[in-house]
Amino acid sequence: MRYRCPFCGNWRSDHTIIDEWNNVITPPTPELKAVYIEPSSTALLILDMEDSICNNHRCIASISKINNLLTEAREVGMLVVYSLTHAGNVSDINHQLSPSLIDPIVKSNVDKFYKTDLENILQKNNIQTVIVTGYSANGAVLHTATAAAFRGYNVAVPVDGMSAANPYAEQYTAWHLLNSPGTRNRVVLTKTDFITLSSKLHNH
Repeated sequence: MRYRCPFCGNWRSDHTIIDEWNNVITPPTPELKAVYIEPSSTALLILDMEDSICNNHRCIASISKINNLLTEAREVGMLVVYSLTHAGNVSDINHQLSPSLIDPIVKSNVDKFYKTDLENILQKNNIQTVIVTGYSANGAVLHTATAAAFRGYNVAVPVDGMSAANPYAEQYTAWHLLNSPGTRNRVVLTKTDFITLSSKLHNH
């Protein structure tokens, strides 16, 4: 990569990641894990699933997956928390994922802990684990999952319950969550149908 140095004015040629971009080898495919959840200490987070932004085929495809998980969560009385973008309203949430009258809703930027009551909500309900779903993978999901891990929560991210406008953003998010020093010891990648609620185990 040849460029003019903004400080000395001379032309320089350095080898950077930008030069290597097209030759970088994709890391091995991560293994998705089966997850066994205790509903009383777990919260399902449904982030920014607003019709105005969840309008691409990848996000639309995730709605039914999240809905299945939401249905199971409601059956066992699990805490469900929703989030909105700064411009979002409750009526913007996709109708298949509509909150109940008692579900907490927070409104913030991509980190849903930032200047919201999310941490207080989780602490008040003695939550130890969060299942993070929503849009976008490289926005609300990545940053809220990271913020949860920083606060000591165990984090499960079903990859079919997160989405982005393009697959690379989803792939990067999955890699980051499993490899970043701040998240790798707290985050598990899974699928919605790999998640088993312990109450379901007791009922079978």
